[in-house]
Amino acid sequence: MDINNIKIAVIGLGYVGLPLMVEFAKKYPTLGFDINSERINQLRDGMDLMKDLSKSELQAAVLGSFSLDPDELKDYNVYVITVPTPVDKNNRPDLTALENTCQLVGKVLSENDIVIYESTVFPGATEEVCVPILEQFSGLKLNESFYVGYSPERINPGDKKHRLSSVIKVTSGSNEDAADFVDSLYQSIIEAGTHPASSIKVAEASKVIENTQRDLNIALVNEFSIIFHRLGIDTEEVLEAAGTKWNFLPFRPGLVGGHCIGVDPYYLTYKAQEIGYHPEVILAGRRINDEMGKYISQRVVKEITQKRIHVVDANILIMGLTFKEDCPDIRNTRVVEMAKGLEEYQANVDVYDPWVEAKNAKQEYGLDILSTPQPSKYDAVIIAVAHDCFKKMGVENIRNLCKENHVIFDVKYLFPLTENLKRL
Repeated sequence: MDINNIKIAVIGLGYVGLPLMVEFAKKYPTLGFDINSERINQLRDGMDLMKDLSKSELQAAVLGSFSLDPDELKDYNVYVITVPTPVDKNNRPDLTALENTCQLVGKVLSENDIVIYESTVFPGATEEVCVPILEQFSGLKLNESFYVGYSPERINPGDKKHRLSSVIKVTSGSNEDAADFVDSLYQSIIEAGTHPASSIKVAEASKVIENTQRDLNIALVNEFSIIFHRLGIDTEEVLEAAGTKWNFLPFRPGLVGGHCIGVDPYYLTYKAQEIGYHPEVILAGRRINDEMGKYISQRVVKEITQKRIHVVDANILIMGLTFKEDCPDIRNTRVVEMAKGLEEYQANVDVYDPWVEAKNAKQEYGLDILSTPQPSKYDAVIIAVAHDCFKKMGVENIRNLCKENHVIFDVKYLFPLTENLKRL
């Protein structure tokens, strides 16, 4: 396929798809497709309510348009799929959105078209799950009538430094020609360059281990924090001391949620178990991190009890609901487990997060978000997310939200350790 005669359709306009569509649309005729009509209408009006791209950045997509009409996909010959790949309630890969998108693309696929996947999957999924669906619904044959590629997304929501074009992109294809095309396509928009993988499976595997490695490192320091608390040692002091060695990795304890670090390891463990191997280390790390919300709620209950504050009907404020700082993404946030853990003790729990739309929190988790916390109301405040706006508030303004006898629990090490301030 000639890169100068391509028309690209990016399917799925979330944190991954929208920045990709905008970059492509600076150089190539590009369609941004999504089944969410509200999202499409907002983007047509130049608004990204995910707060990832500004209006001027959206306007830079001079060759782009937005649609939710599947018939419009027929006019394109490169399909880039960026739909979500979560896990179900049993932590098994949920490929429903991916499979549905494969059916959609299969129905419009033409001779010599190419389909590129960016969605996170287990090694082998593109060729074992996606390709058969494309062949079934198109009547075409892989590497004879159409081609596929895989280039794992590396988007970090809320990160204004590591943007799409400034991060090296791994690329791969179903044969040598497809691999060369995919690599050339991404080289045309990625300033940092590309890293061609020898196969689609290698590219898929590289994605899941990127976040599995981070997950395990965070699990390790979470376990450190549990041990050091029982020993009466401040975890941050220990980590700072150890960090004076040149090769000590600067991870910190905390909650692990979101659509990547808390999900991707399960895609790898699923595939490992399918081939008869039980991955003990990865699953142990997942168990530790999944329990941290409950552990923190128990720690807070213990701290306020030691202050002779009655837990029943205690007023507790949780600052932050998103899975990470300075972004509105609440997918798979572990703050919810913390809130539920406190409510089990019959405490009154308020949640405050200026980054989150109240309707989204209500729809997703049944939580009511405060617009403004009430001064002098709280027996305890938990700083659960390191939003810059919370840091700018300062610990004294946060203390003003509390009663005279109170506890502030700083999950994210946002402030220096002082009286009435506790941390992991």
